[in-house]
Amino acid sequence: MQRQQKFFLLSTLTLLLAGAAAGLAQATEAKEEQADEVAGNIVHYQPEQVHLAFGETVLDIVVTWNTRDNTNESICEFGINGLNQRAKAAQMPTKFVDGGPKKATQYIHRVTLSRLQPNSTYFYHCGSDLGWSATYWFRTHFDHSDWSPSLAIYGDMGVVNAVSLPALQRETQRGQYDAIIHVGDFAYDMEKENGEVGDEFMRQVETIAAYVPYMVCVGNHEEKYNFSHYINRFSMPGGRDNMFYSFDMGPVHFIGFSTEFYYFTQFGIKQIVAQYDWLEQDLIEANRPENRRKRPWIITFGHRPMYCSNDNGDDCANHETIVRKGLPMLDMFGLEPLFYQYGVDVELWAHEHCYERMWPMYNYTVYNGSLAEPYVNPGAPIHIISGAAGNHEGREPFFKHMPPWSAFHSQDFGYLRLQAHNVSHLYFEQVSDDKKGAVIDSFWVIKDKHGPYNA
Repeated sequence: MQRQQKFFLLSTLTLLLAGAAAGLAQATEAKEEQADEVAGNIVHYQPEQVHLAFGETVLDIVVTWNTRDNTNESICEFGINGLNQRAKAAQMPTKFVDGGPKKATQYIHRVTLSRLQPNSTYFYHCGSDLGWSATYWFRTHFDHSDWSPSLAIYGDMGVVNAVSLPALQRETQRGQYDAIIHVGDFAYDMEKENGEVGDEFMRQVETIAAYVPYMVCVGNHEEKYNFSHYINRFSMPGGRDNMFYSFDMGPVHFIGFSTEFYYFTQFGIKQIVAQYDWLEQDLIEANRPENRRKRPWIITFGHRPMYCSNDNGDDCANHETIVRKGLPMLDMFGLEPLFYQYGVDVELWAHEHCYERMWPMYNYTVYNGSLAEPYVNPGAPIHIISGAAGNHEGREPFFKHMPPWSAFHSQDFGYLRLQAHNVSHLYFEQVSDDKKGAVIDSFWVIKDKHGPYNA
């Protein structure tokens, strides 16, 4: 009898323990399912990839940022003495879907801070009532021409081997620059890894672009999905998908444009015609006597150069460069005669991973101001290539025998600085990252008179 009782008690205990274990397992499984459900519903409302651009004037600043999920509103709080002003976008955030297999989605937010006070430091943060960015600052400029802007200019900077980035971060946050011009080719490439490479690039340059206007033009590495990452991620003035536009800073009229229209014609020829017509109208307006007196310097920037001395088979090493001469066999819409006709002073380029300064030149003919002072009252535009900010593709080789129109060249990684001192003097210098920030080339451009060149 005792044995039967012990067996009964043991059986009961075993059943109880088994039931408890099953209950614990069910509870654990339920918690894991709940955790998975929560993880699947994580929302991403925090702003990231914050960057600035000029709006229709230098006293209008466009703030752009991204969120992973739709916050249904875009707000900037800003002010000179505290964040005591609020600007809200009239439109909803733009849904941007990457063209890759995952169809990764994000939302682009744009808010314009209009009619700001000149020569003032503003603090701002951006986001929504669902989440805010850190607080950044920027300094406004004057809307007249009587001041001396300083800029950093470069192209071809990637996520990997972005050699110039640390120096640019440091110098920008010290207040050394009034704006940045990135002359095409970003991230290498923005669409890769379902857009994650582009996201990482924009996070990296936030340390520059959240503090000064980051003005851009398109390069060949942005071509994927009909330039959709470039078009959606940036916010240049003019409403033309960031492809061609102009802005004024001090005594300079800057013009950004697309060289890529000439090379990716599968997207249509109309874009070449539309840009050419717009460029001519913009140059006509810039050359009105009252405008050229106020802002006598005209500087263009586009990605692929008209000229280069790189031994790599690129188009700029060919005599009949497409950007320079126009569409093959048609010789139409070439930009060199247009820029010469309307007296463009300096043409900035990238694409070649090097630095090259050329003598004043038109149609392979050098038009120095004089033998002793080639950049004093030159007779043609000055071409400068600065496409060496750093990427994984490395450096470009030069021809063994350099052409006579090439004044200086270097394979060093680095970037260009410009200071527009006044209506008669520009100063350029190329910084070498290889040589720890040393200036490897510098020169002045001096003009007593601006306008169309004499053929």
